[in-house]
Amino acid sequence: MQRTTKIVATLGPTSSDPAILNQLVAAGIDVVRLNFSHGTVDDHRLRMDNLRLAMSAQSRTVGVMADLQGPKIRVGKFAGRKVLLKTGQDFILAAHCELGDHNRVGLDYPELVDDVVAGDVLLLDDGRIIMDVKAVMDGEIHCTVRHGGELSNNKGINKQGGGLSAPALTAKDKEDIRSAAALRVDYVAVSFPKSGSDMREARALLVEAGSKALVIAKIERVEAITNLEEILDASDGVMVARGDLAVEVGDAAVPALQKRIIRTAREHNRFVITATQMMESMIHSPIPTRAEVSDVANAVLDGTDAVMLSAETAAGDYPVQTVEAMARICVEAEKSSEISLEKHFLDRVFTRIDQSIAMAALFAASHLQVKAIAALTESGSTALWMSRLNVGVPIYALTQDVRTRYKVSIFKGVYPVMMRQSGHDRDELLREAEEQLIRAGAVEPGDLIVLTIGEPIGTPGGTNTLKIVQVGDPQIAN
Repeated sequence: MQRTTKIVATLGPTSSDPAILNQLVAAGIDVVRLNFSHGTVDDHRLRMDNLRLAMSAQSRTVGVMADLQGPKIRVGKFAGRKVLLKTGQDFILAAHCELGDHNRVGLDYPELVDDVVAGDVLLLDDGRIIMDVKAVMDGEIHCTVRHGGELSNNKGINKQGGGLSAPALTAKDKEDIRSAAALRVDYVAVSFPKSGSDMREARALLVEAGSKALVIAKIERVEAITNLEEILDASDGVMVARGDLAVEVGDAAVPALQKRIIRTAREHNRFVITATQMMESMIHSPIPTRAEVSDVANAVLDGTDAVMLSAETAAGDYPVQTVEAMARICVEAEKSSEISLEKHFLDRVFTRIDQSIAMAALFAASHLQVKAIAALTESGSTALWMSRLNVGVPIYALTQDVRTRYKVSIFKGVYPVMMRQSGHDRDELLREAEEQLIRAGAVEPGDLIVLTIGEPIGTPGGTNTLKIVQVGDPQIAN
């Protein structure tokens, strides 16, 4: 069975070697993530160069995502690098403190003192340490430690319930957007957006830098949940970033929110990635836990386009085995995916011709013994629309645009196929489409395929024709 859920793998110290990258590509990664919270632009460039060599050697398409650091609010540094905080003790977060001790520590975001009041709850180091705010005075946040533990340099701070004023795009993020554009990445993930305007600003900066990368909103703030629909409208896709989201809303709320975000994204024709601790134990273990298997499988059943690996592939001991295990889980879960197209057409109105053609192709494929759907596409939009509904038929995005070839690699159930520069001859394009599908092993003579194409040829958003043909039929282009 062909896997429809895509796998995003983060590159890092243990996965940057050309030999390991070759194995990761062979194991089935669809997109790599470059974490701009770590490493230099030269590090990321080298990883991309090695990735391209691996793709070329194996004739595979792998997209590239740049993940911005965002306004991660952190404590400063300690004189001894770390302290042990005891439950019940007093502790101060100070706007201006050069080196901390067991009584106080500085902040890398001094404005935090303006965002909190007595009674607020602060969660440090991903919620491992909890502090109750007693008072805010003279640039200091006076707290009582509710749950203690070891606190070391530069650990993150979240406010329970959200409400932090830090902008989504920092000065570093804006510079990293320019670097990502220069690297010609396919997607840029924006950390901690609170509204649609944050995403529009990121897109404008990308366009200004000469990039057409798709923008992904990482949903990890309370405000992002409140403003989910406007964020979706301003984005190409979203990521369910369960780490910081769990800290802000509470871990028990995350599973239901995950399902809601995935469902809403698909209703808005946006792709969605599920991330954070999916195979966490495999950082140091060659096999996943049963809970991790269920977590990945449930994300697949929820309808996520992609599942993402972070430290598991960036710094883990078993990066290749982790990808192989995740791929197996996805395939097994997809066998139970519900295929029910009709209910999605009830009470829906399609006002665009190209979207109507995409839906008609799905409807035809679901009622005929169709082996494949082939969308000849300039922008990738037709393939995206088709991928929002599950009909159990693989969708091949055949394109002459190199950028489209990579950007569709994250869409669920969509497989990119590069077309030759065949000009604007419709018959020649349709013949080549059939040849490419045969060459890819997607179809055989006698199979039925659904083809969509736009005329005049080469106009983005112009899909207006649907053909149902039998492979090998000399009338295919008539």
